[in-house]
Amino acid sequence: MKITILNGSPRKENTEAMVNAFAEGAKEAGHEVEILHVGRMKIAGCMACEYCHGKGEGKCIQKDDMEKVIPAYLNCDMVVYASPIYYFDMTAQISAAMQRVYCIGKPPKAKKAALLLSSGSPNTGTGAVETYKNMIGFMGIEDAGVCALAGEENKSEEKLNAIRDWAKSL
Repeated sequence: MKITILNGSPRKENTEAMVNAFAEGAKEAGHEVEILHVGRMKIAGCMACEYCHGKGEGKCIQKDDMEKVIPAYLNCDMVVYASPIYYFDMTAQISAAMQRVYCIGKPPKAKKAALLLSSGSPNTGTGAVETYKNMIGFMGIEDAGVCALAGEENKSEEKLNAIRDWAKSL
């Protein structure tokens, strides 16, 4: 299975441990993993211009780093979204990468999705989880699970091992 992980953190330390743990477990299980650091890319929000559904024939009119992300969306069997929680939601960077998939409708091969959230405080990612579940529900993609860590859990080897085991089980 080809797994694409979209890491929406603009800062390396926010979600890096979770992303790496998931990738390690998935690779151990024999899956191919690609990590895209969308939080450090230049990706503008969708303009709702509809160019992609007309003259663009599935291609966005905007020319930015989303051109590196769309091929990953097109070829993955599973997409994993990872984001720190910034003021009760995912980062603007990963939100833009999630919304810009509009140009292709949905990842055509993706059968599963997962969400990794990192926060400084517990119970702050409810909005992010709701957005994720609504989006994959609309796309008809199976939810493989959500992992939300807060505070010291972000550095817990026990929690990171649980993420590795979860990824191995896919």
